Amino acid sequence: MHARFYAPAARGGSLVTLPVEEAQHLTRVLRLTVGDRIRVFNGRGQEFDAIVDTTARQAVTVRVGEPHMPAPEPRIAITLVQAVLKGDKMDDVIRDAVMLGVVAVQPVVASRSETSLATLDRGHRRERWERIAISSTKQCGRAVVPRIADVVPFAHVPAAIAALALPGPALMLVEPSASADALALTDLDVPPPVEATLLVGPEGGWATHEISAAQSTCRFVSIGARTLRADAMAVVALSAVFAMWKEF
Repeated sequence: MHARFYAPAARGGSLVTLPVEEAQHLTRVLRLTVGDRIRVFNGRGQEFDAIVDTTARQAVTVRVGEPHMPAPEPRIAITLVQAVLKGDKMDDVIRDAVMLGVVAVQPVVASRSETSLATLDRGHRRERWERIAISSTKQCGRAVVPRIADVVPFAHVPAAIAALALPGPALMLVEPSASADALALTDLDVPPPVEATLLVGPEGGWATHEISAAQSTCRFVSIGARTLRADAMAVVALSAVFAMWKEF
């Protein structure tokens, strides 16, 4: 199996320079050299066979060849709205959500998030999550790098759904006791859509006012009475939704 690398400028017949991190992975980790066969993908759905052309200290160039079929994208384009989790837990959520096939991740700071927009900005967390998304895309065989949006307060989300800036249907994961309108996922009667939004809360769950704010734009769903870790919820929910809509 050929090693895969992210090359945003890749197109058939071109000579492209790999991004610095990709070049370092090729030369320092995998120790590939001129003439080695690899594959490159441009993050927009195209993948190609390629050959390493040069491995200078400051840059690696590859000659792009014939198209190669990447792993298929899900039929349903799901955007994950994920409340930012404490520590490095969000890294795992991004990695696994990309692996499962989301098209975008919208991080939000909720009332019970144990961080702030300023802290996330100072820590360059969005840039870190973008790198994790690229790495996960490489590992799982996709050729589409999901978009990692700027972190916003949760208050922005209901309006974005109403304005179709986030796609519907929008499913908000809540505890069964959080709302009288909450349905078990197995009771949801939404046919497979072209795209959808899935909202997953922070440690401690959504605040009451957040649930109220989302009531007019979201369907409230639960996936059982057991208590799951916050960093596992997105994986469980995405898997359940994809299975419900017969993606798996």
